[in-house]
Amino acid sequence: MENILQYSEVIIAVLLSLIVLIQNKNVNLNLASMSGWMWTITRRWPEKVLYNITILLWTLFILNSIALYVINA
Repeated sequence: MENILQYSEVIIAVLLSLIVLIQNKNVNLNLASMSGWMWTITRRWPEKVLYNITILLWTLFILNSIALYVINA
């Protein structure tokens, strides 16, 4: 069981890294956005799917890490 969790930890970590790297990082740091103007950011279908996959993988990574900790403790 421990071997399965260790292998899945590596696989989840690699997938999480790849998903984070392929996401679009269009960040505007201009003075107009800092002066109180609120611009809404809407995610279209591909960005929304990648965002949701990132959250899912992050949750699986944390749960897998906790399970490994409990088994080894």
